[in-house]
Amino acid sequence: MARGLREYPSGPLQAARLRLSLRGFNNARDTMSDKLTQVRVWDLPTRIFHWVLAFCVISSIISGLRGGNALVWHFRLGYVVFALLAFRIVWGLVGGHWSRFANFIYAPATVLRYLRGERRDGEHLEVGHNPLGAFSVFGLLALLAAQVATGLFADDEIANTGPLIKFVSGATSLALTRWHRLSGQWLIVALIVLHVAAIVFYLVKKKHNLVRPMIHGDKALAADVPASVDNGRTRALALVLAALSAGLVAWVISLGE
Repeated sequence: MARGLREYPSGPLQAARLRLSLRGFNNARDTMSDKLTQVRVWDLPTRIFHWVLAFCVISSIISGLRGGNALVWHFRLGYVVFALLAFRIVWGLVGGHWSRFANFIYAPATVLRYLRGERRDGEHLEVGHNPLGAFSVFGLLALLAAQVATGLFADDEIANTGPLIKFVSGATSLALTRWHRLSGQWLIVALIVLHVAAIVFYLVKKKHNLVRPMIHGDKALAADVPASVDNGRTRALALVLAALSAGLVAWVISLGE
């Protein structure tokens, strides 16, 4: 301990050096913050899709578990999820930069580097969906698509059936219903829990708020990070795509009439 005190003496000179060091650190920090700018990451259509999908999925799970008269709303919510998924597939091709699938499909080598904490110049793995988040997004979209598809042929053996049940045998309908009510439903619940846990982990451990940008759309990022186009033209396109998606769902439902 005495040796440590001799190596790091205290006094006016040391205090002055400490003040200069802190001043340099603060200046460097201010310079870094000056280089950051608000970049539009999530366009408005993507944000609306995200929150409406979250509401519909959670509500459909609750209504499905309650059963009875709530199943009427379960089917309605399922149709909305169907339309949302159809919209998201197209929006993943023509939407904002960070909403396009091409910008968060990562090669296995990139995923491994991310897990090891390695970065390459020019990589923006934390801007939109990072490699682990991308797996979660694709997994959830695939599961929801399977859930919607099986629901179209489902039969609760009481009063409610999917609109396309007449196109399959009774045994097939029961098998699809079993998946819909058991495996599919609980896999989705598990993914939702993991999704929320990941959000909490990033907030608590990494001080990285993933929810705020999904509300107002922007992140404080370096100026060279590409922004998602989010203007009147792209929003009008999103409205057209949403209407076409709703029309597709209405057409599928009509096949069972």
